[in-house]
Amino acid sequence: MEYLLGIDNGGTYTKAVLFDIKGKEIAHASAQVPLLTPAPQHTERDMEELWQANAEVVRRVMEKSGVAPRLVKGVSFSGHGKGLYLWGRDGRPAWNGIVSTDGRASEYPLRFQDDGTAQKLFSMTCQRVLTCQPVSLLCWFRDNHPQVLENTQWIFGVKDYIRYRMTGVAAAEITDLSGSSLVNLGTASYDPEILRLTGLVMCADKLPPLKYSTEICGFVTEEAAVLTGLAPGTPCAAGMFDIDACAVAMNITDSENLAVIAGTWSINEYISTQPVLDGSVMMNSLYCIPGYYLIEESSPTSAANHEWFINMFLREEKERCMRTGENIYALTDRMAKSVLPDGQNIVFLPYIFGGNYNSRAKASFVGMDSHHTKEQIMRAVFEGVAFCHMTHLEKLLQNREHTRAVRLAGGVCNSAVWVQIFADVFGLPIEIIRTKELGAFGAAMAAGVASGYYESLESAARTMVQVERIVQPIAANIPIYRKKYEQYKKIADALEPYWDGFEQQSQA
Repeated sequence: MEYLLGIDNGGTYTKAVLFDIKGKEIAHASAQVPLLTPAPQHTERDMEELWQANAEVVRRVMEKSGVAPRLVKGVSFSGHGKGLYLWGRDGRPAWNGIVSTDGRASEYPLRFQDDGTAQKLFSMTCQRVLTCQPVSLLCWFRDNHPQVLENTQWIFGVKDYIRYRMTGVAAAEITDLSGSSLVNLGTASYDPEILRLTGLVMCADKLPPLKYSTEICGFVTEEAAVLTGLAPGTPCAAGMFDIDACAVAMNITDSENLAVIAGTWSINEYISTQPVLDGSVMMNSLYCIPGYYLIEESSPTSAANHEWFINMFLREEKERCMRTGENIYALTDRMAKSVLPDGQNIVFLPYIFGGNYNSRAKASFVGMDSHHTKEQIMRAVFEGVAFCHMTHLEKLLQNREHTRAVRLAGGVCNSAVWVQIFADVFGLPIEIIRTKELGAFGAAMAAGVASGYYESLESAARTMVQVERIVQPIAANIPIYRKKYEQYKKIADALEPYWDGFEQQSQA
C-alpha cells in the first residue's frame, strides 16, 4: 500500500494526517501553537514555532503509522486564508505570522470604500476588501513598519510558508491568492494596477510565482526530512486554501450542494462556472478545480465562540472535567440539549473576533435576566453561531435556483445537538463526511493528483469521499427558529450603528 500526507494549518491547530490512496485515515497528529495578542485586535503566531510544530506533527504521524517513508508518495498542504506570513531577506521570519482573525488593518477597507478604490478593485478582484486580507495588512505595514516590508523577501499565506520550509521553493497557490485582493480573477495573475491603486507597488517583487493546487512545487529537502521523518525528495503539491480543501474533501465538485465550515471562521460557499458580480456576495475566488469559481460568504464568527465561552464562563466546570476525566464538550452538549428550541429567548451575537460584515462589532448577549440558567445561555451560544451562518447562507441562496443539501464540516460536527440546530435553522438536510480532518484530506487529494494516482480532483473525490451520516431538519423546529432568526437579525441590525463609537470609547 502507498500513502498520501495532508498537512493543515488552521486558525487554531496544526494537523498532519496520513491517508492511504483510497482515502482511509491511517494516522493523525495535531499541535496548538499559542496565539499571541501583542495589542488590541492583533492575533499572531511565532513563525519559527509554527514550522517546528508542523515538523513535529508530521514526525509523530510517521512514527504512529509505522509506514516506511519511501511509501509516502506525495505531500500537500492546506491552511487558513487571509492573514500574512512574511519571510525576510535575512533568511528568517520578518514578523510574526498574522492570523485571519486579526483586525489591526480595519481602516483600509473603509478608506478604500470612501475614496472609490474598492469599486475599482472589485472590477478586477470580484471581492470586497477585508480587514484581514494581505492587501490591507500590507498597507498597515507600509504605514506603520516600512522597515519590515523593506526586509521582506517573500509574501506568503500560511500553507505557502510551510511548504517553503519543507521544500525551499517559494510559490503562491492560486486559490489562496485569488482571495487576497492581490490577484485579477479575470487573468488569474497579479495585476500591476491593483498594486498601484493600493499603494503597494513596492511589493511586486515580493509576490511568489502563482501555482495551481495540484502542481508539484518542490520536494522535501534533506533538512526537512531529518525533522519530519519523510523521505528526501518526496514531491510536494501546492495545496489549497483550507475552505477549498474542505469543499473538495466533501465532494463539492459541482454546484448541487452548499458547503458550510464551522470552525474559527464561519465559511459558507458553493462553486459555480460564473462569478457573482452584482455585489450581493462577499467573495468570489478561483476554485481548486479549473473552470469553477468559489462563491463565498464568511466571517470570524463561528465555533471559536464556543471555546471562548467555555474558557471565560465555565472554568469551574472545565476544571471539574479535568479532575474526573469527563469531556467538557460532552458536558456543554448536554447543557444545550437540556433546553428546548423554544426554551429560552436570549440572543447571542458571536462576534468575539468581529461581526459578519463589521470587524469592529463585539460579542453580545441580549435578553438575559435573573431567571436564565447556564444551560439556557449555552443553548443561546449554539444557536447564535448557527444564526450567524444563516446570515451568510441567505445571501448565497438568493443566487441559486436549488440547493439539495448542506455539507457541514468543522468542530460543530462533533456535537449531534449542534448539527441538529444547524439543520433546523437552515431548513435543509445536513450531510457529514466520514473523514473529520477535511483540510488535511483535501490536501492529500491534491497530493494524489500531483503524484499521478488520480487524473483530477473530481476523480479523487469519487474514490476517496464518503458521506457518513445525514441529519434531516425537524419540521416542528423550523418555524420556531425562523422566528428566532428574525429576532436575531433585528438585534444585530439595531446594534450595528453603535460599534464605531464603541471602538473609539474602548481605545480612549
